[in-house]
Amino acid sequence: MDIVDPRAEGYMRGLLDRHDHPVLLEMEDMGAELGFPIVGRTVGVLLELLARSVGARRVLELGSGFGYSAYWFARAVGSAGEVHCTDGDPRNAVKAEDFLGRADLWSRVTFHVGDALEGLTALPGEFDVIYDDIDKDGYPAAWLAARDRIRVGGLYLCDNVLWSGRAFGVNIDDDYDRTTGEAVAEHNRLITGDERYVSNIVPTRDGVMVALRIA
Repeated sequence: MDIVDPRAEGYMRGLLDRHDHPVLLEMEDMGAELGFPIVGRTVGVLLELLARSVGARRVLELGSGFGYSAYWFARAVGSAGEVHCTDGDPRNAVKAEDFLGRADLWSRVTFHVGDALEGLTALPGEFDVIYDDIDKDGYPAAWLAARDRIRVGGLYLCDNVLWSGRAFGVNIDDDYDRTTGEAVAEHNRLITGDERYVSNIVPTRDGVMVALRIA
Protein backbone atom coordinates (compact mmCIF):
# COMPACT_ATOMS: atom_id res chain seq x y z
CA MET A 1 0.00 0.00 0.00
CA ASP A 2 1.05 3.63 -0.48
CA ILE A 3 1.57 5.25 2.92
CA VAL A 4 1.44 8.65 1.24
CA ASP A 5 -0.58 9.31 -1.89
CA PRO A 6 1.95 9.24 -4.77
CA ARG A 7 0.70 12.64 -5.90
CA ALA A 8 1.55 14.14 -2.51
CA GLU A 9 4.90 12.33 -2.43
CA GLY A 10 5.69 13.67 -5.90
CA TYR A 11 4.75 17.18 -4.86
CA MET A 12 6.99 17.03 -1.78
CA ARG A 13 9.87 15.64 -3.84
CA GLY A 14 9.43 18.43 -6.35
CA LEU A 15 10.04 21.02 -3.66
CA LEU A 16 13.52 19.62 -2.99
CA ASP A 17 15.21 20.23 -6.33
CA ARG A 18 17.55 22.81 -4.80
CA HIS A 19 19.46 19.90 -3.27
CA ASP A 20 20.34 18.54 -6.71
CA HIS A 21 24.03 17.63 -6.89
CA PRO A 22 25.59 15.56 -9.69
CA VAL A 23 26.75 12.86 -7.24
CA LEU A 24 23.42 12.73 -5.43
CA LEU A 25 21.56 12.39 -8.73
CA GLU A 26 23.95 9.61 -9.74
CA MET A 27 23.26 7.78 -6.48
CA GLU A 28 19.52 8.12 -6.98
CA ASP A 29 19.83 6.82 -10.54
CA MET A 30 21.85 3.83 -9.34
CA GLY A 31 19.28 3.05 -6.68
CA ALA A 32 16.51 3.07 -9.28
CA GLU A 33 18.51 1.06 -11.80
CA LEU A 34 19.49 -1.65 -9.31
CA GLY A 35 16.22 -1.64 -7.39
CA PHE A 36 18.30 -0.83 -4.32
CA PRO A 37 16.13 0.53 -1.48
CA ILE A 38 17.69 3.93 -0.76
CA VAL A 39 15.61 6.25 1.43
CA GLY A 40 15.07 8.75 -1.37
CA ARG A 41 15.09 12.51 -1.43
CA THR A 42 12.21 13.30 0.93
CA VAL A 43 13.55 11.08 3.70
CA GLY A 44 17.15 12.08 3.02
CA VAL A 45 16.38 15.74 3.59
CA LEU A 46 14.38 14.79 6.70
CA LEU A 47 17.41 12.94 8.11
CA GLU A 48 19.64 15.96 7.57
CA LEU A 49 17.03 18.27 9.08
CA LEU A 50 16.62 16.15 12.20
CA ALA A 51 20.37 15.68 12.68
CA ARG A 52 20.97 19.40 12.36
CA SER A 53 18.14 20.12 14.80
CA VAL A 54 20.01 18.38 17.64
CA GLY A 55 23.41 19.72 16.65
CA ALA A 56 24.64 16.25 15.71
CA ARG A 57 28.39 15.81 15.39
CA ARG A 58 28.58 12.01 15.84
CA VAL A 59 26.25 9.75 13.88
CA LEU A 60 26.10 5.98 13.51
CA GLU A 61 24.22 4.22 10.75
CA LEU A 62 23.11 0.63 11.24
CA GLY A 63 22.96 -0.44 7.61
CA SER A 64 24.41 2.00 5.10
CA GLY A 65 24.22 0.50 1.63
CA PHE A 66 26.34 2.50 -0.77
CA GLY A 67 26.18 5.71 1.26
CA TYR A 68 22.99 7.52 0.22
CA SER A 69 21.74 8.26 3.74
CA ALA A 70 25.32 8.95 4.85
CA TYR A 71 25.41 11.72 2.25
CA TRP A 72 22.73 13.59 4.20
CA PHE A 73 24.19 12.90 7.63
CA ALA A 74 27.65 13.96 6.48
CA ARG A 75 26.20 17.29 5.36
CA ALA A 76 24.55 17.68 8.76
CA VAL A 77 27.58 17.00 11.00
CA GLY A 78 29.86 19.49 9.28
CA SER A 79 33.55 19.29 8.55
CA ALA A 80 34.48 18.48 12.15
CA GLY A 81 31.83 15.78 12.56
CA GLU A 82 31.90 12.04 12.05
CA VAL A 83 29.53 9.57 10.44
CA HIS A 84 30.10 5.87 11.07
CA CYS A 85 28.64 3.62 8.39
CA THR A 86 28.10 -0.14 8.66
CA ASP A 87 27.37 -2.63 5.91
CA GLY A 88 28.18 -6.28 5.32
CA ASP A 89 29.06 -5.88 1.64
CA PRO A 90 32.58 -4.55 0.99
CA ARG A 91 31.49 -3.50 -2.50
CA ASN A 92 29.19 -0.94 -0.92
CA ALA A 93 32.12 0.53 0.97
CA VAL A 94 33.95 1.03 -2.34
CA LYS A 95 30.90 2.67 -3.91
CA ALA A 96 30.36 4.89 -0.87
CA GLU A 97 33.97 6.09 -0.94
CA ASP A 98 33.65 6.94 -4.62
CA PHE A 99 30.35 8.80 -4.29
CA LEU A 100 31.07 10.61 -1.04
CA GLY A 101 34.61 11.37 -2.07
CA ARG A 102 33.39 13.13 -5.20
CA ALA A 103 30.83 15.00 -3.07
CA ASP A 104 33.68 16.18 -0.80
CA LEU A 105 32.14 14.40 2.20
CA TRP A 106 34.27 11.28 2.60
CA SER A 107 36.64 12.85 5.15
CA ARG A 108 33.73 12.86 7.62
CA VAL A 109 32.86 9.19 7.10
CA THR A 110 34.29 5.96 8.50
CA PHE A 111 32.92 2.85 6.82
CA HIS A 112 32.90 -0.36 8.87
CA VAL A 113 32.41 -3.53 6.82
CA GLY A 114 30.62 -6.22 8.80
CA ASP A 115 27.62 -6.81 11.02
CA ALA A 116 25.95 -3.54 12.06
CA LEU A 117 25.35 -4.44 15.70
CA GLU A 118 28.87 -5.78 16.08
CA GLY A 119 30.06 -2.46 14.69
CA LEU A 120 28.03 -0.60 17.29
CA THR A 121 29.45 -2.75 20.09
CA ALA A 122 33.00 -2.14 18.90
CA LEU A 123 32.67 1.65 18.88
CA PRO A 124 33.09 3.52 22.19
CA GLY A 125 30.99 6.30 23.60
CA GLU A 126 27.63 7.86 22.90
CA PHE A 127 26.15 9.14 19.67
CA ASP A 128 24.06 12.15 18.82
CA VAL A 129 22.09 10.12 16.28
CA ILE A 130 21.76 6.41 15.63
CA TYR A 131 19.98 5.59 12.41
CA ASP A 132 18.59 2.08 11.82
CA ASP A 133 18.01 0.64 8.36
CA ILE A 134 19.05 -3.01 8.68
CA ASP A 135 17.00 -6.08 7.73
CA LYS A 136 13.54 -5.71 9.21
CA ASP A 137 13.64 -8.87 11.33
CA GLY A 138 16.58 -7.30 13.16
CA TYR A 139 14.80 -4.10 14.13
CA PRO A 140 13.95 -5.04 17.75
CA ALA A 141 17.54 -6.10 18.46
CA ALA A 142 18.84 -2.92 16.85
CA TRP A 143 16.71 -0.76 19.13
CA LEU A 144 17.74 -2.69 22.23
CA ALA A 145 21.40 -2.27 21.29
CA ALA A 146 21.07 1.42 20.39
CA ARG A 147 18.80 2.87 23.06
CA ASP A 148 21.47 3.21 25.76
CA ARG A 149 24.13 4.49 23.34
CA ILE A 150 22.35 7.73 22.45
CA ARG A 151 23.02 10.84 24.51
CA VAL A 152 20.21 12.66 26.27
CA GLY A 153 18.96 15.12 23.68
CA GLY A 154 19.97 12.78 20.84
CA LEU A 155 17.88 10.88 18.34
CA TYR A 156 17.12 7.33 17.31
CA LEU A 157 15.84 7.28 13.73
CA CYS A 158 14.58 4.31 11.76
CA ASP A 159 13.23 3.93 8.23
CA ASN A 160 10.41 1.66 6.97
CA VAL A 161 8.58 1.47 10.29
CA LEU A 162 5.19 1.16 8.58
CA TRP A 163 6.64 -1.43 6.19
CA SER A 164 4.00 -0.93 3.48
CA GLY A 165 1.31 -1.70 6.05
CA ARG A 166 2.84 -4.97 7.25
CA ALA A 167 3.52 -3.40 10.66
CA PHE A 168 -0.22 -3.20 11.23
CA GLY A 169 -1.34 -6.35 9.44
CA VAL A 170 -1.84 -5.13 5.85
CA ASN A 171 -0.16 -6.69 2.78
CA ILE A 172 0.54 -10.01 4.51
CA ASP A 173 0.99 -12.45 1.63
CA ASP A 174 3.51 -14.95 3.01
CA ASP A 175 5.60 -15.93 6.03
CA TYR A 176 8.21 -13.28 5.23
CA ASP A 177 5.59 -10.52 5.32
CA ARG A 178 4.21 -11.87 8.58
CA THR A 179 7.50 -12.29 10.43
CA THR A 180 9.02 -9.00 9.29
CA GLY A 181 5.76 -7.18 9.96
CA GLU A 182 5.65 -8.58 13.48
CA ALA A 183 9.30 -7.61 14.05
CA VAL A 184 8.72 -4.03 12.91
CA ALA A 185 5.57 -3.80 15.03
CA GLU A 186 7.46 -5.05 18.12
CA HIS A 187 10.25 -2.55 17.43
CA ASN A 188 7.71 0.27 17.30
CA ARG A 189 6.00 -0.88 20.52
CA LEU A 190 9.32 -1.05 22.36
CA ILE A 191 10.24 2.48 21.37
CA THR A 192 6.92 4.16 22.03
CA GLY A 193 6.74 2.41 25.41
CA ASP A 194 10.16 3.65 26.56
CA GLU A 195 9.58 6.65 28.83
CA ARG A 196 13.15 7.85 28.39
CA TYR A 197 12.19 8.79 24.84
CA VAL A 198 9.52 10.92 23.22
CA SER A 199 8.73 9.32 19.88
CA ASN A 200 6.40 9.34 16.93
CA ILE A 201 6.26 8.07 13.35
CA VAL A 202 6.58 10.58 10.52
CA PRO A 203 4.37 9.02 7.83
CA THR A 204 6.34 9.99 4.77
CA ARG A 205 7.35 7.39 2.20
CA ASP A 206 7.32 4.15 4.28
CA GLY A 207 7.31 5.73 7.75
CA VAL A 208 10.24 7.16 9.72
CA MET A 209 10.47 6.60 13.48
CA VAL A 210 11.78 9.64 15.32
CA ALA A 211 12.66 9.11 18.98
CA LEU A 212 14.23 11.88 21.10
CA ARG A 213 16.00 10.82 24.28
CA ILE A 214 14.87 12.99 27.19
CA ALA A 215 16.20 11.06 30.20
